[in-house]
Amino acid sequence: MTKPNLETPIADVCLLLEGTWPYVRGGVSSWVNQLILGLPEFTFSVFFIGGQREAYGERQYKIPPNVVHIEEHFLESAWRPGDPVEVAKGEGSRDSMRQMHEFLHHPDEPSIEQGEAILEILASGRLSLDDVLRSRSSWEAITDGYSQHCSDPSFINYFWTLRTMHAPLVMLAQAAARLPRARALHSISTGYAGLLGAILQKRWQCAYMLSEHGIYTKERKIDLAQASWISEGADEALRTGLDAEFSYIRKLWIRFFERIGLLTYRAADPIISLYDGNRQRQIADGADPIRTRVIPNGIAMAAWGDALQRRPAGIAPIVGLVGRVVPIKDVKTFIRAMRGVVSAIPEAEGWVVGPEEEDRAYAAECHSLVISLGLEGKVKFLGFRQIHELLPNLGLMVLTSISEAQPLVILEAWAAGTPVVTSDVGSCRELIEGAPDEEPALGCAGEVVAIADPQATSRAIINLFKSPERWRAAQAVGLQRVNRYYTETLMLDRYRNLYRNAKGEV
Repeated sequence: MTKPNLETPIADVCLLLEGTWPYVRGGVSSWVNQLILGLPEFTFSVFFIGGQREAYGERQYKIPPNVVHIEEHFLESAWRPGDPVEVAKGEGSRDSMRQMHEFLHHPDEPSIEQGEAILEILASGRLSLDDVLRSRSSWEAITDGYSQHCSDPSFINYFWTLRTMHAPLVMLAQAAARLPRARALHSISTGYAGLLGAILQKRWQCAYMLSEHGIYTKERKIDLAQASWISEGADEALRTGLDAEFSYIRKLWIRFFERIGLLTYRAADPIISLYDGNRQRQIADGADPIRTRVIPNGIAMAAWGDALQRRPAGIAPIVGLVGRVVPIKDVKTFIRAMRGVVSAIPEAEGWVVGPEEEDRAYAAECHSLVISLGLEGKVKFLGFRQIHELLPNLGLMVLTSISEAQPLVILEAWAAGTPVVTSDVGSCRELIEGAPDEEPALGCAGEVVAIADPQATSRAIINLFKSPERWRAAQAVGLQRVNRYYTETLMLDRYRNLYRNAKGEV
């Protein structure tokens, strides 16, 4: 059994973050910043996990004074594709390697005991990088797994995929052994950050909280379905797509994220989601229902006090999409919808407001689509803008995402008096139409449309613009709903109580 780390804690809460704050603006990063600034009575340490160091530029958020420690680790530094395979440096632990491969990669349903064994292996520091990359026991576990379970004809694909998976796990386990102790752990996703939380919880024997804005495994499945970096044969590639069967290598990655997610769910308590739909998904993926709870996002209403006064008179024929220009936001559907909007309302404009650096190729495709649809001057890419200044100038805000949880930007749009048209993802329908237990029922704060349906999106925008009565009713409902259910004060009070419980103060 791993012995608890008894050194004096340097912080109240250690935040475990993957690919978010302080390097990425918006979304989960904004929420993390809101949490840290909104709870100044707590001290935080931060463990940031990224993929490639080159993918992250300057920090986008100032580090607040109550963040007393921050460290960064990049998964690719554990092992870079293309590094030469060296001769085995030792025997390694056959039992540890066998257990890791069986739990993470084999299709058989893993047991609780197997999961506990894997956590103990990682938390104890029993495995080294040489063990997983350059030992005879690792080679034997890979070849046995390939011969018994792999349906992909290429051993090379299988071999390199498993090496890419294993090295970061050892890197994180080694970093966990060096990390200064905190009184409690709080991961903002499953995945690598969640697994690190499970490892640290075993080492420190402290409270471990998990908050999921989106469901990590679901989002990775979407990413993997579209990934061009996964090697597969020509015949397999032709059969694989968003709606087709995944190739074996894609299935390996999905199984990997599902299994480390399961370790996270078994270690964390409480397990928090933003709305009940995601709570049910967590339970289906292995979370104990007793440990789950819902804490919605909230926004600081005081910051939006003068937003309504800054709105221009009338209903501005300006439609805004606020978000990163990346495939998961489906900016192309927004652009195609604007073709129909501009045809019906020639004075209308569409504004795409968000950074383009994350996926420059996709951003270039979006710019080309604007030109091909003859929307130059009508659809504008504005880059990053201050949300408080932007939203009062919009007549409507539109989300065309193919995956969301509970978007803060919808709440911010309401606070600025802007109705919303959104795709039917995450909690968006509940936000727009009201929760089933909303009492009294307030009505609709906009419209919900199908995913990837530019025609339906266009019709919803046109209908709201051409019916001022419906537009004003939607505006009023949004203002009421955000003030009643989605304030920062409510959210921070709930996390304040969780942190106090974790420290043993309540």
